[in-house]
Amino acid sequence: MTGAALESRAGKSRHTLLGLHDVRVHYPMGSDWLGRPKAVAHALNGIDLQVRAGETLGVVGESGCGKSTLAQLLMGLIKPTSGTLDWIYNNPGERSSNVQIVFQDPQSSLDPRLPVWKVITEPLFVQRSAPRRDMRDIAARVASQVGIRTEYMDRFPHQFSGGQRQRIAIARALSSDPDIIVLDEPTSALDISVQAQILNLLAELQRSRNLTYILISHNVSVVRHMADRVAVMYLGQIVELGSASEVLERPRHPYTQLLLEAVPRLGVAVDDAQVSAPTELPGNRNLPTGCFFRDRCPKATAGCEIPQALLPAKGVETGERVRCHLQSG
Repeated sequence: MTGAALESRAGKSRHTLLGLHDVRVHYPMGSDWLGRPKAVAHALNGIDLQVRAGETLGVVGESGCGKSTLAQLLMGLIKPTSGTLDWIYNNPGERSSNVQIVFQDPQSSLDPRLPVWKVITEPLFVQRSAPRRDMRDIAARVASQVGIRTEYMDRFPHQFSGGQRQRIAIARALSSDPDIIVLDEPTSALDISVQAQILNLLAELQRSRNLTYILISHNVSVVRHMADRVAVMYLGQIVELGSASEVLERPRHPYTQLLLEAVPRLGVAVDDAQVSAPTELPGNRNLPTGCFFRDRCPKATAGCEIPQALLPAKGVETGERVRCHLQSG
């Protein structure tokens, strides 16, 4: 998808489908003889985020920043320690939330013992949302939408190529008509020649079915290609949030700037400052005081010892938000 197409899509007005308000997730670590936790890992530390219907929200950050915990939270696999997730429907009470996921590696995420038609309709079996007599027809219909021939419905996952298996995984996510699909590094396990095909398929399905994606990826090029908006995470917080063009082309938070500078580019040498920059996230048992990024930030000042909120960026009228006192106001 071209940048112009993304800009056109990003400009459309969309209603908020899901709102996260000051969401925190803490994992207990060890326990004493009474069963009380000795310590906790602070995985998410005050997430405020709105997911808009029909958009692709890219989530980027280093390993350990909380992306996977956020995905598990959205899937309902874990509950927030505090804060709320508010689903917004046109007819409240009409239905419960439905979030599906496309995993990184289709080889390990598809049950090898099931024929493809059963793999695709797994969510429907679990939710009991369709009669069993209709499952095979539903699987065939969804499979055809992702480019899997209907006569292959009785084959098993190992009989397909990696790209075909990922198409099957996408069909499985689509089969229950989800509110949100989480794309967890959906192309990183595929050959480079197949990656573009899968990305274009996802984009086409989004246009035809008005799908909502949350794209988790380390690959900035994939996020730039797919995302309408981008959330940059650091140590369980969103430090920058805005349109993909603004965040990826004109980053404001020092962490986002360093993250993008670390992406290898053809013909551009890596300078000494990048090589010597601290690369380890602080531990999340005892959180830093003030700005979480302060000890690694090359622009840290006296005001950084004060905890930072996610506020509108200076001089920008398009809704970008940043967790930095030097760039917000």
